[in-house]
Amino acid sequence: MNRFGSLVLAFFMAFFSCTIALAADDKGTADQATAMVKKAVAHFKSVGKDKALADFNDASNKPFHDRDLYVIAFDMEGTMLASANPKLIGKPMMDFKDGDGKLLTKEMLHIAKTKGSGWVEYKWPNPVTKVLEQKSTYIEKVDNYFLGVGIYK
Repeated sequence: MNRFGSLVLAFFMAFFSCTIALAADDKGTADQATAMVKKAVAHFKSVGKDKALADFNDASNKPFHDRDLYVIAFDMEGTMLASANPKLIGKPMMDFKDGDGKLLTKEMLHIAKTKGSGWVEYKWPNPVTKVLEQKSTYIEKVDNYFLGVGIYK
């Protein structure tokens, strides 16, 4: 390979390495999701349900909206109280199925009731890419509600 070809190859390798690193930085991690849930639970307990839900539903509220990370909240009957999708707020979600037919809210509610916290795997549209993707959400029960934050894999 001549000198010019080597330079072009080196450029493309550096470019693609940076692109891959930047793409990885655009997605939240499991540790970041868990930390956001812990922050959301503390906020919920500190300011009360109504103020906390308003904060969780405000997309400009950066402590609860970071890249593809956002807080969801449900009551124990499966009604969605906070979401990145305003159309889902107030909707009964108990019989909602993900892209594979999994009863997602029922599984989250089961974990909240039996374990108090845990992870749930499912498929969900990514609000950033608009593509149905594999997702894992950490949920934690607080009072008669549960909060969660998910990561796209």
